Amino acid sequence: MRDTTKTTTRRTVLGLTGAGALAALAGCLGSASLPGQSAGNGTNGNGQSARTYRVTVANLTTGQPFTPPAVVAHRASVELFAVGDPASDAIREVAENGNLGPLGELAEETDDVRGVAVGDTPLVPDELPASEMFPAAATLELETDASGAYLSFVSMLIGTNDGFAGLDTVPLPERVNESRSYFAASYDAGTEVNTEAYGDMVPPAQALYGIDSGIEGTGASDPDLAEDGVVTPHAGIVGDGDLDPAVYGWDDPVALVQVERLD
Repeated sequence: MRDTTKTTTRRTVLGLTGAGALAALAGCLGSASLPGQSAGNGTNGNGQSARTYRVTVANLTTGQPFTPPAVVAHRASVELFAVGDPASDAIREVAENGNLGPLGELAEETDDVRGVAVGDTPLVPDELPASEMFPAAATLELETDASGAYLSFVSMLIGTNDGFAGLDTVPLPERVNESRSYFAASYDAGTEVNTEAYGDMVPPAQALYGIDSGIEGTGASDPDLAEDGVVTPHAGIVGDGDLDPAVYGWDDPVALVQVERLD
């Protein structure tokens, strides 16, 4: 499993992928102010000393690419998602469209979010053709303060209608040089029917799989597929559409999140 430490910019990604289907990745990443940056939200505004963390996210699946991972440092009052509850707009947009815009708005609107860092590239398993261009793991630098003592992580499961990998409200390491490891599971946002059809997936999906079905896909929510559900553990690829579960399915956990406090 190869690793990258923020050495690839979005411009580099689009240069690698050209004007084809993967160029649509730009439209699936949401706000341009987020990727590849650590944006402390009022860090030190309450007089607490800054803290820096190294966060590494690794895709553990063999057939499911992730959108660039987003990690959030926050207070205990913030809950990005919870099994059994309806998905927030921020989670719905990540899970359905890979859109980080609402997550960025959440970080700007609430002082309880103390820092955000987002990767530059999708995370692609070594078994998929696109792994020649994209890594299976990425390392981010996250800045926060003592009040932002919890970490959450989300990333879209690209070959799904509304699936995401997630980790909600786990403790950040307290001591300098202390590290912690967490496994992240897969979730269904419950906001869109799982058709498993290329036409209902974001445009980068086929290109990351090395497939060209002649169907473009979509980076927008489809009202006809709207599902008034709640967040649940994901059932995986069941074979009702265009993907073979034996090739593109997965078992939980889907991601490993390792966190180390640097200072």
